[in-house]
Amino acid sequence: MAEERGFRSASGAPIALRRRQHSASCRELAVRGPRLQLRSLSAATSAVWLAAYGLFALSENSMVLSAAIFITLIGLIIYLHFVKIDQESLLVIGSLGIQVTSSYASGKESTTFIEMGQVKDVVINEAIHMQKVIYYLCILLQDPDDPQGVSEVVPLFQSSKPRLDCLIEVYKSCQEILEQRKTAPQ
Repeated sequence: MAEERGFRSASGAPIALRRRQHSASCRELAVRGPRLQLRSLSAATSAVWLAAYGLFALSENSMVLSAAIFITLIGLIIYLHFVKIDQESLLVIGSLGIQVTSSYASGKESTTFIEMGQVKDVVINEAIHMQKVIYYLCILLQDPDDPQGVSEVVPLFQSSKPRLDCLIEVYKSCQEILEQRKTAPQ
């Protein structure tokens, strides 16, 4: 069973939250940001190439055009492969752990797995940034030396930055599975 709802990011851009329940103790939550707009990409590329053509007209050096084309293409590849994240997903499996995946516009994926034994809790935290309060979801990792302490805070959905209403949906889903794990016999 999968359902998708529309929300907004902290910057006001439209995002979508897709919830898929694989079983009672396994859920996948994916936040998809806005797709790369061909219009804005074309405008930026055209602006760089027009500026390069203007420099070429003044200097009559063809290396200026070649360098502009080369730099634009390399910059686009770097942006698509390392910067532009299309989707961030969270796979919560009560008996195993939490898998965090970021899917880039180029198709590359970056995945991190956190064992459930390391997870102390999933919380919504807040930060003040440029006179705004921004909420974010994070995983608190249990300190191996101090069972009451937290060794690390792992922020989630860093690229899409969903607003509080979306984070509450994800938080509730995570907490349902964490509660099942706490009440299950060990």
